[in-house]
Parts: sequence; structure tokens; C-alpha cells
Amino acid sequence: LEHNWRQRHRVPGRTPCPFPGLASGVLEMRVKEGSKIRNLMGFAMARMQGDVSGVGVSGGGGLRQVVFSGSGRAVTKTITCAEIMKRKVGSLHQLTKLRYKGVREVWESHEGGASEMTVHRTVPSISILLSKDPLDPQEPGYQPPETLSRSSFCTALPSSTALKQSEHSLRQNSAF
Repeated sequence: LEHNWRQRHRVPGRTPCPFPGLASGVLEMRVKEGSKIRNLMGFAMARMQGDVSGVGVSGGGGLRQVVFSGSGRAVTKTITCAEIMKRKVGSLHQLTKLRYKGVREVWESHEGGASEMTVHRTVPSISILLSKDPLDPQEPGYQPPETLSRSSFCTALPSSTALKQSEHSLRQNSAF
């Protein structure tokens, strides 16, 4: 398809927010394939931490919730943004929703003429709600905030090299 055709434009299907009942002030971050994580995180972190000059944020403590959403090739970047924010802000409740989304692509022929082709594709989509306030733990896709003991346990885990070395020494010792 891509040898004799080039994509002229792409129209993503409209999908409603998968988190009904969210407050109107929730920050929605739409992550695209070409988005720079540094730019996304700079903007989102400033709002969540209350570093907002000229923007009305009640209470001065920053926003309480943010939704990161992305589809297709942007899914992994969306997850990365959410993980960075969880690590930097801390004590965030998470709710994740996975769906499929329809996309319409219009392609045109390299060989000129008026030939054009429309392709309808279905791509995976992810939306991740991060909240400073508790969320419903019974909701599918809920993850509680990391506790100090769990996060310190993860940082105390040995590296993969150390694990491989210990596996190797175990195999040698069990040969006797």
C-alpha cells in the first residue's frame, strides 16, 4: 500500500470520555504519535502541582485529576506519561480504560490522476485517569497509589545482571 500510495490525511473517530461524571476542570492530555513527552509532562506537571500563572486553579494546590489518552502508535507514549506523573507527583489513584477506536485514512496515488482510496481501520486506544482523590476500587482498571514499602521494595530489587549472576551461581551449586 505505501509503495504506490501516500497518506493524504487521517480522521480519527470521535469517542466519548470513558470516565463518566468527571468534574469540568479535569485536564485532558491527548497524546499523539509525534508528541514530545518533555512538552506533555511540562504542561501537565505544572497544572497538577499548581504552578499555573494566569490560569484559574482553585485553592492554589493545582488540579486534582488528569486524563492521558492516546491511540494507535501513541498508546505506549500515553502509558509512559502516566507512569512519569505517578512517580513525580506520588499518591495518585489510577483508572485505566482500553477500547478500540475507528480511524478513516485517505490515501492518494503517487502516479497522479484523481485516484484516491479511503481505508477504515480499528486501532487500540487507552485512557488513563490519574487522581489525587480516591476513586472507586471496584471499578475495573483501578490501581491504588503505590505505597512507600512497595516503591522502596521495587528500587531495592537487584539489577537483571545481578539476578543472572545469582541464577548462574545457583545452577553451579546445585550441580554437586
